[in-house]
Amino acid sequence: MIETDILIIGAGPTGLFTVFEAGLLKLKCHIIDGLPQPGGQLTELYPKKPIFDIPGYPSVNAGDLVDNLMEQIKQFQPGFTLNEVAEKIQKLDDGNFIVTTNKGTEHKAKAVAIAGGLGIFEPRKPVLKDIEFYEQDDRGVEYFVKDPEKFRGKKIVISGGGDSALDWSVFLSNVASEVTLVHRRNEFRGALDSVEKVQELKSQGKIKLITPGEVIGFSGSERIHSVDIQVGTARTTVECDYFIPLFGLTPKLGPIANWGLEIEKNAIKVNNALDYQTNIEGIYAIGDVNTYPGKLKLILCGFHEATLMCQSVYNKLNPGRKYVLKYTTVSGIDGFDGSRKEAEKAVVKSIE
Repeated sequence: MIETDILIIGAGPTGLFTVFEAGLLKLKCHIIDGLPQPGGQLTELYPKKPIFDIPGYPSVNAGDLVDNLMEQIKQFQPGFTLNEVAEKIQKLDDGNFIVTTNKGTEHKAKAVAIAGGLGIFEPRKPVLKDIEFYEQDDRGVEYFVKDPEKFRGKKIVISGGGDSALDWSVFLSNVASEVTLVHRRNEFRGALDSVEKVQELKSQGKIKLITPGEVIGFSGSERIHSVDIQVGTARTTVECDYFIPLFGLTPKLGPIANWGLEIEKNAIKVNNALDYQTNIEGIYAIGDVNTYPGKLKLILCGFHEATLMCQSVYNKLNPGRKYVLKYTTVSGIDGFDGSRKEAEKAVVKSIE
C-alpha cells in the first residue's frame, strides 16, 4: 500500500502545483491520474497551445508549463500512479482514507485533494453523416490540436465560436497554408482580444471567416477533400485537408461522482470561504473540478486554491503547532540554488 500525507487525484497544473505548496510545509504528496503522463488537459489536448494568463509569462506553451511545474516539484519527490483511475474511497475511523484505483492499487492518505480538472472528458461532436469514417486513421477530422506541425502547409477548416476555436485559428494562421473559421453566429463567445485578432487576420487575408455558417457535410473517398457549408439559404464548398470542430468538451466526474460528495452541474461543491473542503471532512476539491459562488475556471485560480488547501491540511495534521508563513524570496527552498543565504545576499546587494 502506498502511504502519503496528501493524495492528489489529477496530475494537471493544479495538482502538480499542490505538490510544491505542500512541500513547503514538509507534507508528502502522491498523485493518481488516468493518463499515462502528467499534465492533464495541457499535455493530452493542447501541449503546443500558448497560454497567456500565467503570471510572469507573457506567453507559455501548455507543454512547457507542465515541464516547468515538474521541474519545480522535483525536489519534493512526489510519487505517481499513472494510467490508473481513482475508483473507490474509504474513510477509516482514524480519519485517514484508503483510495483504490481501477487496477487495484491502494493508497492510504491523511487528506485527499481532488484536482481532476474537467474529469473524464469527450469532445462534443457535430452530428454529420459519415463523420466516424473521417475520424479514423488520419482521414481529416481532428478534435484536438496536439501537434501544430501536423497542419503545416495544409488547408484547415475550424468550426466553433469559443476561445479554443478563436485561439487555434489565430495560431494556425502562421502554420497552415489556409485557415477558414466557420461559426453559426456572427457573435463569438470567446475573449474580446481573440475576436479582434481574428478580425485583424481576416482583414490581412490570413483567415477566411464564414459567419453565420455551419458545416453540413464532407466530400472525399479516402480522406477529406472538402467540406460543405450552409451559409444562410446558400451552400458553399471549401477545399481542406483537415476539419477541426471545436465545440468544447463534455466532462464527466467518473467514479468520483459516487463518493458521496455534493455535486452541482457536474462539479464538486466546496467551502470557498475557508479551504475548499467538500462536504466530507478531509476531502478537498481544487481547480476546474470544483464549484462555488463566483468560481472562475482558470489555472491561476487553481494555484490559489491549492495554496489555501495545503495550509488547511497542515493545520489539521499539526493541531496546536503555529505555522509562520515565510516568503520564499527570503527563506529560500531546500534543493533550489536560491537558498536563504543567497537570497539574503541578493537583498543586501539590491539595497546597496
